[in-house]
Amino acid sequence: MTSLHDIYDARVAAGTLKSDDAQLAALPELERIRDELAKPVKRGFFRKAPEPPKGLYLWGGVGRGKSMLMDLFVDALDVPARRVHFHAFMQEIHTEMHRLRSDGVEDPIKPVAKAVSDAVRVLAFDEMQITDITDAMIVGRLFEQLFAAGCVVVTTSNRIPDDLYKDGLNRQLFLPFIEQLKDKMVVKELISEKDHRQDRLQGAQVYFTPANAASRADIDTLWEELTHGLEEPLTLHVKGREVELPRYHNGVARAPFFDLCGKMLGPGDYLKLAENVRVLIIEDIPQLSRRNFNEAKRFVTLIDALYEGGVCLIASAAARPEMLYVEGSGSFEFERTASRLREMQSADWGAKAFAK
Repeated sequence: MTSLHDIYDARVAAGTLKSDDAQLAALPELERIRDELAKPVKRGFFRKAPEPPKGLYLWGGVGRGKSMLMDLFVDALDVPARRVHFHAFMQEIHTEMHRLRSDGVEDPIKPVAKAVSDAVRVLAFDEMQITDITDAMIVGRLFEQLFAAGCVVVTTSNRIPDDLYKDGLNRQLFLPFIEQLKDKMVVKELISEKDHRQDRLQGAQVYFTPANAASRADIDTLWEELTHGLEEPLTLHVKGREVELPRYHNGVARAPFFDLCGKMLGPGDYLKLAENVRVLIIEDIPQLSRRNFNEAKRFVTLIDALYEGGVCLIASAAARPEMLYVEGSGSFEFERTASRLREMQSADWGAKAFAK
């Protein structure tokens, strides 16, 4: 097999990656898993199936390349594997458990886990974080079943295992899951001073006007550079409701203006969004006036949440910030929003945002 190190070096030589010592230091753990999985499994009537290799819990700051390394690893595997955002996976689990309960199954975790483990040998999760009590209460039993079935788990996270579900309700019931992770997975920190997403945005234009085909093409280029063309939905849980962002990858989300401001969303939704993304792309911001007053008010609230949360903003709009809202009730108050939109275009803003 071509080694992961060789694949990495080839991408550096092709200019699609910048070499990073911290990323190189993480490759041996991924190579260890890949080598173990490539060994033939000798089976016999009296022969016990070998223990699967320990997985990997790769954690560190945003933009350090954790997701890129995981994708490189999954692409190089010769065994059934699934790469999925952790939130999306848990949403699927809840949906299937609800379906089974509706069919009269009292304990749906076992059949749900079996269906997953029958389909794959490797589960690769992007951004493991647990903030929802419904997730916290089932992951322990779910992963116990997956590990027992021989599934190997590789996951990225922005926090060390001991900080998962920190300060969460009934957290003491969650602690055995943390010990399970540390037993079944090697925990490795990706220590790097480089934020590669910040590098990609450094000096780049992030506010495009007018919102036309040329702007969309420029934003498509930034999206490709930030996500490597990968995306999945991100579901946010806000006070018992679900807010879905259909296009998301590795801390970067993308949505049209009317998906964010044309729906009945409020400050809580926008604050939750700002907590969960580091870069937000908003497309097709229209001219604002009394005709779309409600959408304009939501947009102001959204920008306030992104500003306070230190989120990098990429946007296409009908006009430059100072000319977006020039007449009608609320236009005077919009001057602060225009000022924030202008500040969020600066290189200094990007550096502060990615430092958070």
